[in-house]
Amino acid sequence: MTRLSILLLVALVLSGLYLVKTSYESRRLFVELERAKAEEAQLAADAKRLDAERRTEATHLKVERTAREKLAMRLASPEVTVYVADSRASGASQ
Repeated sequence: MTRLSILLLVALVLSGLYLVKTSYESRRLFVELERAKAEEAQLAADAKRLDAERRTEATHLKVERTAREKLAMRLASPEVTVYVADSRASGASQ
C-alpha cells in the first residue's frame, strides 16, 4: 500500500508542477497578446494620422504655396512663355 501511496504522491506533485507551468505560460501569452493589441491600436492611430497629414499636404493650395516659397516658381503667363520650334518638323514640311 505504501508503494501505491508514494506513486500517487509523485503523480500528484508532478501534475501540480505541470499545472503551475501551464498557468505561468498562459499568463505570459496573455500579456504578450495584450501588448500586441496595444501596439496594433497605436499603429492604427499612427496610420490614420499619417493619412490625414498626407491628404493635407497634397492639397492644391499647399502644393502651390510650397512651389512659390521653396522653389521660387510662379504662374505661367503668355508674356513669360517661350515657344520652341522643332527644326526637324519645319524642315520635313518643305
